[in-house]
Amino acid sequence: MTGLLADPQAVPVEVRPYLTELVRRTREVCGSHLVSVFAVGSIALQDYRHGRSDIDVTVVVDPSLPGPVVRELADSLTDQTCPATGLELVLYDADFAARPSAAAGFRLNLNTGPLLPYQATYDSSGSPAFWFVIDRAIGYQSGRLLFGRPVREVLTAPSHEDQLAAVLDSVRDHSRGAGHLADNRILNGCRAVVFCRTGRWVAKYAAGQILSNSEPEFRPLVGRALRSFELPRAEAWDLPPDEVRDFLDRVREIVERTVRNADG
Repeated sequence: MTGLLADPQAVPVEVRPYLTELVRRTREVCGSHLVSVFAVGSIALQDYRHGRSDIDVTVVVDPSLPGPVVRELADSLTDQTCPATGLELVLYDADFAARPSAAAGFRLNLNTGPLLPYQATYDSSGSPAFWFVIDRAIGYQSGRLLFGRPVREVLTAPSHEDQLAAVLDSVRDHSRGAGHLADNRILNGCRAVVFCRTGRWVAKYAAGQILSNSEPEFRPLVGRALRSFELPRAEAWDLPPDEVRDFLDRVREIVERTVRNADG
């Protein structure tokens, strides 16, 4: 079965059988309409942590794929037992994936698995776009091909300006705090700062290490976030809300300044 994956060694051994079966089911349901399947998120950035990380997957299909087949795919993948904290899978039409966009643009946004609230959304018009913009940017930069045509033949990155706008929206979302672990909010903030400074996407843990070294003021808080992030998701630490808020306010200022400079 591992022969179904383009490069089995490119994905963590803990999730290799699961991704192999995911590709098999996706090929079976989508048939000749399937263009490409690739991993994004922590797998793409080489920092998958079993017991903590989600599995993030992007599927690209021919636009002629019928709507009922998209729903059949969601049902098939929901029936598959996920070994990680959850599966976050996004399906795009090939014509959308091939052009830069600041829109969400998906035909399917599926969240399923042991620690994720189930969601299967088929209309992107009401969805905040920023996470999808960031995922496509990471996919273009570092995506790990699982099946089909190479990532950069089917996916175009959003513009740098649109990526910066998405980063700012993500920081604002994390500042509200709803639905996010404190350590994840801190480390996503670190990644936002690193992106503003370098234009590159790095893993959240690596970003935390970078910011801990460059921002002594926040080193204790970021250090606690890093240690918490090393634990399974269910064992994540609570962090002082006031300190988290102050840190994210500082991150927001950095991102806003970067956006202004880019506009100028």
